[in-house]
Amino acid sequence: MEIILELAERKDKDICYRLLQYSLFEESISDFNEMNEKALFEYEGFDDYFTNSDASAYFIRDKETRKIVGFIMVNRQLQQFETGHCIAEFMVIPKYRRNKIGKTAAVECFNLFKGNWEVSPSYGSEKAYLFWKRVIDEYTDQNNTFEHGMFMFTSSK
Repeated sequence: MEIILELAERKDKDICYRLLQYSLFEESISDFNEMNEKALFEYEGFDDYFTNSDASAYFIRDKETRKIVGFIMVNRQLQQFETGHCIAEFMVIPKYRRNKIGKTAAVECFNLFKGNWEVSPSYGSEKAYLFWKRVIDEYTDQNNTFEHGMFMFTSSK
């Protein structure tokens, strides 16, 4: 499957929020997220991805069918670098995993924004850590660091 990244617009906010809920549910196994009384996982700053130029959400779509197979949320809320981008949320729908879709989407995202990157795998998830380690090691030719629970590197491609 060939994929594309498509910027999520304000009209797509509800779709993106539903995808985010699936992702937060899945992560709740290891990071102890709790649902609120409305059975939703709260996400501070979600609206910023549709109103702030420092944050963007992207759908991962099958290029041929345009079907959504995942999403990525990127912002500039960095912890270690002074400037750059970080992946705040990233999910490929389980049915489409293990087909290099996640790797392809991550690389396309890194190529959208040159400069510094911070990527924090889902807290407590060995699978997420190993996924990001493989992708980032290959992308950077192992020119990255992992400290404070995050991968840090510079994209020049």
